[in-house]
Amino acid sequence: MLHPPSLTVNVFTGDRKYAGTDNTVSIILHGKDGKSSKPTTLDTFFHNDFERGQADTFKIAADVVKDFDQFVEIEVLEIRTDKTFGVISDDWFVDKIVVENKTNNTSFVFPILRWIRTDQRYFIQHLDTSLPQFDKFKEQRSKELAEKRKDYVYEQKIRNGPVQLKTLPPDEEFSFNYEWDITKTVTKLKVLGKLKLFGMDEFETFKDFEKLYDDLHFVRPKSSENWRSDIAFGHKRINSINPSVIRRFTKIPDKFPVTDELLGPLLEGYTIQQGIDNKKLYWTDLEILEGTPINPGFILCIPMLLLFVDKEKNLRPVAIQLFQKPGPDNPIFTPQDDPSLWTFVKMWYDNADCCYHQSLTHLGFTHLLMGGIAIATHRNLSPSHPIFKILAPHFLYIHAINALALDKLVAPGGWVDKTMSHGAEGLLHLTTRGIDSWRMNVEGNIPEAVKQRGIEDSEALPNFYWRDDALVLFKTIRKYVSSYVNIYYSSQDILKEDEEIQAWVEEIVKERNNPEGGVGIKGVPGNGALTCNHDLVDIITSIIFVCSCAHASANFGQYDEYAFPPNYPTNLRQKPPSSKDARYTEKEMCKSLALSEMTKDILVVTTILSKKGTNSLGDFEVDYIADPKAKTVVEEFRADLCKISKQIKARNEKVGYNYDDLIPENIPNSISI
Repeated sequence: MLHPPSLTVNVFTGDRKYAGTDNTVSIILHGKDGKSSKPTTLDTFFHNDFERGQADTFKIAADVVKDFDQFVEIEVLEIRTDKTFGVISDDWFVDKIVVENKTNNTSFVFPILRWIRTDQRYFIQHLDTSLPQFDKFKEQRSKELAEKRKDYVYEQKIRNGPVQLKTLPPDEEFSFNYEWDITKTVTKLKVLGKLKLFGMDEFETFKDFEKLYDDLHFVRPKSSENWRSDIAFGHKRINSINPSVIRRFTKIPDKFPVTDELLGPLLEGYTIQQGIDNKKLYWTDLEILEGTPINPGFILCIPMLLLFVDKEKNLRPVAIQLFQKPGPDNPIFTPQDDPSLWTFVKMWYDNADCCYHQSLTHLGFTHLLMGGIAIATHRNLSPSHPIFKILAPHFLYIHAINALALDKLVAPGGWVDKTMSHGAEGLLHLTTRGIDSWRMNVEGNIPEAVKQRGIEDSEALPNFYWRDDALVLFKTIRKYVSSYVNIYYSSQDILKEDEEIQAWVEEIVKERNNPEGGVGIKGVPGNGALTCNHDLVDIITSIIFVCSCAHASANFGQYDEYAFPPNYPTNLRQKPPSSKDARYTEKEMCKSLALSEMTKDILVVTTILSKKGTNSLGDFEVDYIADPKAKTVVEEFRADLCKISKQIKARNEKVGYNYDDLIPENIPNSISI
């Protein structure tokens, strides 16, 4: 028996807060040549349709569509919801609707990805991907953007700092499927085991820290194995959570008066000038920490560090000056000093580096800068815009995690105040100062950043796995973005006439304290006016790289580095060395480190921060891209990422060191934790 032809309508309600609806949902299908179906209500008898995160399937009989056999292409889906009797207005968030014609085996995808408001009609084009100047429903598009601007409002919650959302919209809250709640997780981790060291508030030996992991059922951090080694200390500068400050040493500054007499035995026969000429010397200068507020009773060093590439190709520290102004009470320390003194000096350097890392490399240069760009994207780009679709996966949960971090971790009396030398006030002060120095075309462009810092030569500075992996990933992301952008902008005129993309980049550049609102990003290609694809590609590449790769490398190694406090002290409670004659017992160094309860807090929070909660780069949680040409580009991107993954793993196996923070499957799409 032949069954009459029919259409199948598959409806996917989004996983957003209040996404479901009890409204009456009806649709009209519009085909070519003005053909349209009759209005039809989507309803399954005795079933609660359109619940949050739910997929529903409906059959539409052939008689709903006039000339069904000729109705082979569906160009537009018209959708409407009306209040059901006795039910208040109940808006509905839809991910997508897929209409299948079983008669001729065709299907039509309508990515909705928006709220369907009660008693309003929406017209969604097949694949829903269009630039504003080519959209058939411009009035609807403009109205949607106007509504989004009401939800996405800029506010500088940190004085003179980066912009954030004034109020977190329901759309930006964590979904039920994202099971990460800092308060619940902290409680859970704290009760895993009872701390047996309560009677010992201070640690007396470095071994005492190791007991903590067994007592609390925590994994022992990798850094606890060889943290005192100079090779490990040098390696940490290039393959750990803060590789963004090292640069080539090109001349001796007055404030750091290293001499051949002081360093001669450490440079394998080179003079300092010969070391400079042969690209053997590199340094860090944490001058930006000067003037940072600190918690009462603490001292924050403002150090400089000189490193040397030895004949074994290891990067070794050869000199540390703990403060900026040289003098008798601020000497230059070297590995030739007493081993206990040198160990303690390195701990003070790492404490300063920790403050830089958490304030800038991590919070400021990823979470907060990208949060501002995410706001601008929602305010200016329609969900139908192809650039919105390529960027949206990389903003997943960024506003939720930023709000939570500032509320739970950076708030007065929170984790930062309890565990870090500069506390919440110092962290925010430093973040505000640092973001004004970040430029999208330098710090946000890895090849340019590496070049300007003089660290691009892999022969001169070998084993710099972060640099090598970051360069490959940046190039791969740029290839992906370029192929995608060129699908939609076949000429410069099309780009220039795109009012949404022009408003978007203008708002990204506009100063943060502008009454109309702006993100205040410096060094944006085109400086607020896009005239060529190259600039647009550079902007999108930078955003995707920072939201994925830069954040991953700054974030996911935190437990292994911070959870063994001697390796990367978040605070030090004594005075830093001021004489080369100083000597320290292990007990004295431990006395400077975090107390037992504070150490437990560090373990708990860094455990949480080191967990990957969302999908890997290229494996998007929400399928924004439906255009077949664009989907082909996405598949090519995924294939390229697989190749990179294999290359990094083969490299790691060959060199016997697992730098895996930038293996693509270890990189989430977004800043979601």
